[in-house]
Amino acid sequence: MRFSAIILISSLLISACSWMPFVDSDETAAKKAEEEALSLSKDKLLAKIRHNLDARNWSDAITNLNAFEAQYPFGNYADQAQLELIYVYHESVDHEAAIAAAERFIRLHPRHPSVDYAYYIKGLSQTLQNKGLFTDRSPVDLSKRDPGRAREAFTTFSELISLYPDSPFAGDARKRMLDLRNQLARHEIHVANYYFKRGAHLAAANRGRYVVENFQQTPAVPDGLAVMAQAYYLLGLHDLAAQAEQTLVANYPQHPALDKQGKFQYKEAATANESAWLSRLSFGYYVPEDSPSFNTRKLFNQASQDTPRPQREATEAAATTTEQRSWLNRLTFGLLD
Repeated sequence: MRFSAIILISSLLISACSWMPFVDSDETAAKKAEEEALSLSKDKLLAKIRHNLDARNWSDAITNLNAFEAQYPFGNYADQAQLELIYVYHESVDHEAAIAAAERFIRLHPRHPSVDYAYYIKGLSQTLQNKGLFTDRSPVDLSKRDPGRAREAFTTFSELISLYPDSPFAGDARKRMLDLRNQLARHEIHVANYYFKRGAHLAAANRGRYVVENFQQTPAVPDGLAVMAQAYYLLGLHDLAAQAEQTLVANYPQHPALDKQGKFQYKEAATANESAWLSRLSFGYYVPEDSPSFNTRKLFNQASQDTPRPQREATEAAATTTEQRSWLNRLTFGLLD
């Protein structure tokens, strides 16, 4: 009986594979397209690439650009083909490939006149990696996600501005750095709130202090001060708590943690410690509802809202690469107008 069942299952699996011929056909088609691109002359391959860019056919453009670079790695158009490949990877939403291609270009052509573009697309792709297709239209809090890529993007944009302050991409990079900085600062507040729930008051205090010291002029600073005041109070460091409270009152008197008299509304240590004990006893499954938590973005984000935020993920300069280039400019990969 068991042997018959095994035979039946095996037959179903084998037949299931036969129902998906598109897997093999896609691989065959890709290999055929690659072989065809490699067999074309330079002029015909350039013409195909031009047609791909005009039609925004990114998959074929990637195949043909890779074939062009493989056949003519030291030609007059090799570096421009690499720049086009960075752009095409970005437009096809293959952020990992765009980052890798940009890093390769920076390594191979550190003094190229357009290396600032490689830096920019690298930072842009790093920024977009944590975003989904509908992130801008859904209530997704990016500051709660892993901040690794945001930090990398901030570093890349910082390098771009430092090395090429007059770059046409520097202005947009600065705006994105402001947004990333606010996101990183808010992430620290989220972590501090988590530490409050777990009774890790010293860790929460350190996060709040880190925001105040390293993310000045961000909307998270008021919450950073509130975190410090509450955490130091729970630790019994009342002098430090009072200093944080005074700074909060002097600079952000409208913070909701302050009462009408400007006094900080501390949560008592006994309640917080009891909740933390219950949280540890339940291995973190019980989260106390009355644990300290600070989130005043709606109140203090006006400054960042007044700062123009980038609405398009592909810049106008990048769009110009394909939409406003003349036929001759595209055919010569930007060498002629």
